Amino acid sequence: MTNPLPRAFYARSAVEVAPDLLGKVLVREIEGRRLTGRIVEVEAYLGSEDAASHAFRGPTPRNRSMFGPPGHAYVYLIYGMHHCLNIVTGPEGDGQAVLIRALEPLEGIEIMRARRGGVPDRRLTNGPGKLCQALGIDKRLDGHDLCLGETLWLEAGRPPAEPICAGPRVGVRGDDLALNRPWRFYLKGNLFLSPTPHNRLPCQTLP
Repeated sequence: MTNPLPRAFYARSAVEVAPDLLGKVLVREIEGRRLTGRIVEVEAYLGSEDAASHAFRGPTPRNRSMFGPPGHAYVYLIYGMHHCLNIVTGPEGDGQAVLIRALEPLEGIEIMRARRGGVPDRRLTNGPGKLCQALGIDKRLDGHDLCLGETLWLEAGRPPAEPICAGPRVGVRGDDLALNRPWRFYLKGNLFLSPTPHNRLPCQTLP
């Protein structure tokens, strides 16, 4: 029996939802097998008021899922080879989303190892493209309803014991405001964070 997070959880600003996603469990079901990971790093993107967001200039064929109802997946391809998973948040039509940047593997680790070509466990899901490869997430799941509890969804998990850090997002483009907004959130000291140098800097912890 699945227990997906309710739509009301996602129907808030991406900047509110993003830190609340830390510690939640991402579930991918493939042929009856659960592949799961604890969310340890995310980034918030705030639509038309955020120059770093794919939604900044309005809807396109690529980003149309961002403008749908909250609680859906927005999956896109970067560099022609890596998929990235985002969670749509906020009111329908706003184009808000949260990028899932890193997971701590929990279930189905042997399948993740096979999908990732035998890399060390710390590198199975420590990046947005890596976690999508490990869990078999691709464009076919773009627009998927995460509240159905089928194929791909999120569960509550346990509240994180680690401090939550906030800092600038990684590799974004846009104006100075977009480059410096502290909208990347992560669990301090977690072994499965993405390898960006940002995660080794002193962080601003949330209360």
